[in-house]
Amino acid sequence: MSVRHALLALLSEGPKYGLQLRQEFEARTGDVWPLNVGQVYTTLQRLERDGLIRSDGEGEVGPQKSFRLTAAGGVELDGWLRTPPDLSSPPRDELVIKVLVASGVPGVDVHDVVQTHRRHIVQLMQEWTRLKRDSSADELSLALVVDAELFRLDSVIRWLDAADARLRRAASTRAPSAAPNDSVAASQLASGAPDPTVARETEISR
Repeated sequence: MSVRHALLALLSEGPKYGLQLRQEFEARTGDVWPLNVGQVYTTLQRLERDGLIRSDGEGEVGPQKSFRLTAAGGVELDGWLRTPPDLSSPPRDELVIKVLVASGVPGVDVHDVVQTHRRHIVQLMQEWTRLKRDSSADELSLALVVDAELFRLDSVIRWLDAADARLRRAASTRAPSAAPNDSVAASQLASGAPDPTVARETEISR
């Protein structure tokens, strides 16, 4: 999440104070991602250093100091909004790594691991759904955030189900079966034919 660019977006509406930026950031994101006021002021200092914003007044950054967007900041914001995020390589997803590792750990039932996480994610989806249901109709930001989270969690559920099915298919193809020679010997014994091993030993003894 780019706090840097989110603050630029808020400042594109007009000059704002640091505390005001913090409050508006949390309100715009449905109060889902709390923002530390120290992080706000640190980010503002860096934005001002880079010439993307400028402050009104002198002195240290504080509650009484307002900031406004510069022309360079507007260009930076527009470029960020129009540039797709880098999705070319998969992120290091902890859940994916757990399933991959669990499939090779002796004594661990990977299917139980999958179902444990699946139940937890279903519970999370139920909590997000209740939050959305209990929120007022005009809380657009919260509704958008909840929708995004529900879609994300649903995709995780789908992956877990697909992974579980794939692991079961792989296990069935690796199931131990009787060796070909053992099968042949068993069929010969059942039909009364001599064991080829015994026959060879008899031939050698002659």
